[in-house]
Amino acid sequence: MIVKRIWTGNAYRNFNYLIACGETGEALAVDPLDAQKCLKAASDAGWEITQVLNTHEHHDHIGGNDAVVAATGAKILAHRNAGSKIPGVSRGLGAGDVVKVGKTVELEAMDTPGHTMCHICLCAHADRPALFSGDTLFNAGAGNCHNGGHPAELYKTFVEQIGRLPGDTVIYPGHDYIENNLKFSLDREPDNEDARALLAKVSGQDPEQAYETTLAIERGVNTFFRLGSPTLIARLREQFPDLPEKPDAQTVFIKLRQLRNDW
Repeated sequence: MIVKRIWTGNAYRNFNYLIACGETGEALAVDPLDAQKCLKAASDAGWEITQVLNTHEHHDHIGGNDAVVAATGAKILAHRNAGSKIPGVSRGLGAGDVVKVGKTVELEAMDTPGHTMCHICLCAHADRPALFSGDTLFNAGAGNCHNGGHPAELYKTFVEQIGRLPGDTVIYPGHDYIENNLKFSLDREPDNEDARALLAKVSGQDPEQAYETTLAIERGVNTFFRLGSPTLIARLREQFPDLPEKPDAQTVFIKLRQLRNDW
């Protein structure tokens, strides 16, 4: 599996991806908002985009579909319930469905509600496992739930699905928010030295050469995975005095997501 990350340079700080088969040159484009950059990257590499995968229905993830399809004839894949929200879907995906790219790449679809209720993540069970997480999991953060999502569902996705993946899984998110997310993590857990060290490493980074985290790194620095941290809970109770001394993990997650909305 060959992965090409494409930095759009837009105001939303989107990442687009090409996932290619090294044997056949066939490629899958993930959320190719910047169609021209994706098409050029594929052409430069000698690849043919044959499929487009939309992780979810928001415009900054489907806005390049028409141009890519017009140029390549690629088929559009998305969540099986997103057909009314994403024009031209050829294949609806459910949990456990396999997306094949050429002869050598197989990706497992994960049904990951929360950011929206029709969100797909792609998991590569390869020598180097990877998760294409859209707007569900960001580097050091979690997606918002403003436009068609629900924080309780996002919590379940984190705990029951993403959190169970191997620690060496490389995270490929839909946006570059790592610096601001780490600042939020440190605001919630000021004694998190792993988060502090990573922030120093990525501050002012060139998104063209963005730092890649793994799930193991995320568990150390991402506040949405650190729901039992005594420091985090104590800080949370300062703003939510009615919070029990030992709140359940879902409550902590939802309160954190609430704070992050306005942070």
